Amino acid sequence: MTHRTAYRTIPVLDQRPGALPVPPGAAGNALASGQTRDTLGRPLRDLRISVTDRCNFRCSYCMPKEVFDKDYAYLPHSALLSFEEITRIARQFVAHGVQKIRLTGGEPLLRKNLEVLIAQLAALRTPDGEPLDITLTTNGSLLARKARALKAAGLQRVTVSLDGLDDAVFKKMNDVDFPVADVLAGIAAARAAGLGPIKVNMVVKRGTNEHEIVPMARHFQGTGVVLRFIEYMDVGATNGWRMDEVLPSREVIARLQTALPLVALEASAPGETAQRWGYANAQGDYDPRLGEVGVISSVTQAFCADCNRARLSTEGQLYLCLFASQGYDLRSLVRTGNADDDALAQAIGNIWHGRTDRYSLLRAALPPEAQGTGARRVEMSYIGG
Repeated sequence: MTHRTAYRTIPVLDQRPGALPVPPGAAGNALASGQTRDTLGRPLRDLRISVTDRCNFRCSYCMPKEVFDKDYAYLPHSALLSFEEITRIARQFVAHGVQKIRLTGGEPLLRKNLEVLIAQLAALRTPDGEPLDITLTTNGSLLARKARALKAAGLQRVTVSLDGLDDAVFKKMNDVDFPVADVLAGIAAARAAGLGPIKVNMVVKRGTNEHEIVPMARHFQGTGVVLRFIEYMDVGATNGWRMDEVLPSREVIARLQTALPLVALEASAPGETAQRWGYANAQGDYDPRLGEVGVISSVTQAFCADCNRARLSTEGQLYLCLFASQGYDLRSLVRTGNADDDALAQAIGNIWHGRTDRYSLLRAALPPEAQGTGARRVEMSYIGG
């Protein structure tokens, strides 16, 4: 039987009753001023919240079937954060500067009554009284039937994972025989419901789906959907990652430019992970009507220096990097009953203030044979992408 990998979790609470130790960092920086920064001066702006560790796909780069089989022990429902607990924690992150919340999984639309959580999060406001940017990443399998309810609850945008237009390629990658047409129907339903702008993420794996790069770009050009190509990453320990299966983003752009002229665009926001490229018109100028594509180069061009994201697992473990090997147990803090919101805010502030994570930068300095090795990292399916 396959069991959940045990990751070392750093408890926020001391084992002594009533004791609240300050996690690494200066206590003065823990105040929820909206300006919390880590040791490298990076602000806290983006919170990714995993709402389930379950998924109905078995993508080889995330939840390979040989590991996540019928005997895999998922978290019991009692271990998951309730919607009220998630909202309470999120409120304190917002007080520290978070402006965007992304719901992830697993597959987040498998979480029952997710619209209730979305409505709670949509009611939160920044210290300046502004609404949050509430978005969700999904494989699209349930999107057609849920899009209108998600929008009505307060969801603003969706990002859909789609690794190719050819059914044989896509079914090989999702490994559950799910057709492309159903994902495209979900994207259409999301557009009709007013969820947008919609982004589509394609993980590119050399030797598997790189021939789908240009067809995907042609399909979404001019539709208002932003297509983003993601380098195959060494997240977790179950996907058998090898550097020779990574197709660098520069090669993705080179392939696109042979068929579709592109113009480099500026980043749309600080800490943006994607490098943006706009489709050019006959004069060689960017034409917004044609749209844009993006490349996310977390393997070959690390963007750690601007990373402003924190990740909350479905059972309340706070991770400071997608490639982290340890987390902080916020669930224990929330469920003890003797920690008020100020104590929760202080813990979050001090955790972020002590943050040193820059995995991709450190990996890039290693020789090729050592990349992807080292401490065992948390699985993407556990904390979301």
